[in-house]
Amino acid sequence: MTRITVTVDGTTHEDEVEPRLLLVRYLRDRLGLTGTKIGCETGDCGSCTVDLDGMSVKSCLVLAVQADRREVTTAQGLVRDGELHPLQQSFHDHHALQCGYCTSGMVMAARDLLRRNPDPSTQEVRNGLKGNLCRCTGYQNIVAAVLAAASGRDADAGTVPRFDRLP
Repeated sequence: MTRITVTVDGTTHEDEVEPRLLLVRYLRDRLGLTGTKIGCETGDCGSCTVDLDGMSVKSCLVLAVQADRREVTTAQGLVRDGELHPLQQSFHDHHALQCGYCTSGMVMAARDLLRRNPDPSTQEVRNGLKGNLCRCTGYQNIVAAVLAAASGRDADAGTVPRFDRLP
């Protein structure tokens, strides 16, 4: 067993873990943060995407011991005082989910994209999310949600480009 100290969503945790324990398993099984999904366990689908020290990673490819003395942010950690993060709200407003399995990973990947490129084009959003798979949608509403969040526009205001009118 290896002793780790990791800050997850602002709370510091000290635990003993098996050296081979995946970060996604630590988050879900030890900390109960089931918003981080397990999809493929090979890094292909992106449903387990979290931030590790401000960088987007697939937590099924990271060992919990690699997160020692580091900060992890999950999609659950984006909620503040019961309020959704603007990106999460945009996904909701634009119906950018169906089954919801990929949503937390998509939100985290989109958040990373918008940190690096706060005003992306449609193609840049598509490229930025290409490591995350959705088996339910055609990605159009996901792209619209990310573009709307980037522009700070509200779907209810009618000023956001609809998925059928995106450039």
